[in-house]
Amino acid sequence: MPKSVTLKDVAAKVGVTSAAASMALSGHERISEKTRAAVKQAAEDLGYVPSSAGRALRSQRADAVALVVPNSSAHVFGHLYFMHVLTGMSTAANAHDAQVIVSTNADTSNGGVAYERVMRSRTADGAIVTSAAIDDHHVEALVASGLPVVLIGNYPHLADAVSVGIDDVSATEQLVEHLVTEHGRRRLLHVSGTLDHQTGIDRRDGFLRAAEKHSLTDVAVIEGDLAEQSGAAAVEQVLRQRTGDERFPFDGIVFANDDMAVGGLAVLRRAGVDVPGEVAVVGFDDFGFARVTTPGITTIRVPAEEMGRIATERLFDLVDRRPGGHAHTELGVEVVLRGSCGCDPDHTDPH
Repeated sequence: MPKSVTLKDVAAKVGVTSAAASMALSGHERISEKTRAAVKQAAEDLGYVPSSAGRALRSQRADAVALVVPNSSAHVFGHLYFMHVLTGMSTAANAHDAQVIVSTNADTSNGGVAYERVMRSRTADGAIVTSAAIDDHHVEALVASGLPVVLIGNYPHLADAVSVGIDDVSATEQLVEHLVTEHGRRRLLHVSGTLDHQTGIDRRDGFLRAAEKHSLTDVAVIEGDLAEQSGAAAVEQVLRQRTGDERFPFDGIVFANDDMAVGGLAVLRRAGVDVPGEVAVVGFDDFGFARVTTPGITTIRVPAEEMGRIATERLFDLVDRRPGGHAHTELGVEVVLRGSCGCDPDHTDPH
């Protein structure tokens, strides 16, 4: 009995993916007229007729990609970062006629649930992981499972995994460099993110590296959790530890994100500490809050939406077995200078 011609055969004859061939046969506007004509001609030459066999082939694809978020706490989903990542993912997924599903944990004590749901249910053709802790062994299991996976962020222990991120170390160094060279600040505090995540470690290390480069000796690090309240708590802690007549022992604060900078600014204002006159403040992310404070917050603009879009495109490359580029894609960032450090507002310095 002769073998049935499948959509995959048609796609192979033209040199396109099965998804593109399907879109071409349905007249999808994303496919060029030339490719549509080539696919239709190939289908005619091969005698391809959409049938139950074709539908079976189609059913092997879920036409969905998953965003795996290991922690479903209110803080995680309250952070604008995830909205930007989801927007980027949706843009790319829509272009591939696929949907985005979010896999997370109802019970945050069981970190494996989000991963297992994707690996076992086969509801997604591949997964994107973001904000995983450095000791989360479930990430390694997911990468090793054979399911197409792209990681957002930096994962030094999984150097061969496909990932998309920024250089948090260098970006934080740029902020410190600016405070030191442009504003003469030398007594600096860093309010870090959680140090069980690579982002928190990298931004702290960037701060310490820049401090060492400029021979700064009066520096300190307080660990926060990226929430606005933890930024406020860090500044309150410093205020409680003041000695003598000093108003504030540091002349600059480098927050690991803008949310914490907003909380810190409010405490400084209530304490009567002038920003930026007495204390220069910088943040990280530029997802919205930094633009509406008084003064506006100098920060690093993170291309989270672009990271989500590129990660999804890389994921579809893996799903369709298309050769990709380097395992890790690093995107550039921008330093946005506003009033909190003493600069004119809204000057952007691309890096």
